[in-house]
Amino acid sequence: MDPQHWPLYGLRIRTPRLELRLPDLELLDDLAAVAADGVHAPDSMPFTVPWTDGPPAERGRAVYQHVLSTVANWSVRDWALSLVVLHEGTVVGRQDLGARDFTVTGEVHTGSWLGLAHQGRGIGTEMRAAVLHLAFAGLGARSAISSAMTDNPRSLGVSRRLGYLPDGLEVAALRGAPVTLQRLRIERDRWEEHRTVGVRITGLDACRKDFGG
Repeated sequence: MDPQHWPLYGLRIRTPRLELRLPDLELLDDLAAVAADGVHAPDSMPFTVPWTDGPPAERGRAVYQHVLSTVANWSVRDWALSLVVLHEGTVVGRQDLGARDFTVTGEVHTGSWLGLAHQGRGIGTEMRAAVLHLAFAGLGARSAISSAMTDNPRSLGVSRRLGYLPDGLEVAALRGAPVTLQRLRIERDRWEEHRTVGVRITGLDACRKDFGG
């Protein structure tokens, strides 16, 4: 595919084990299938938007529509880059990088999920490291934020390994009940000190203006 009119489709972020890219329709269908197969145990809910509550087909369709909506609704002031994560050519999950008024704040936020069959192998840490490299080294970000429920040790562990620091608590509503989230933040200098994953980016220059550059 020639991404002449949407050069973000030509962006590639590679680590020793992974490739992250904006999915074409075929990869998006594969990503939806991973979501349909499950991304967390049925007796837990790690997301403040409980999109995984539905049956498998509904979960897959929700992912498919959401990723397309990030392309349709993209603007320099408010963007969300929703990347498919490939391990050895197989789709294993999704890693998002987003920002609002990035040219003013220099701040990005991240979110992700990984198929159940691919968890516990360090992939979550490596794919977050990939988008942090895009943010700091590629786009010149000054800080990155994340959040996870206080009873979600896996997500919190990823942040700790990458050098994030606690940034306070917040309360959200989930299924009509309050839940507590731990906010986390990493500044550029701390990212420099803690990065250990080699990352290569290609195709960024062609789409830099879409990020406000």
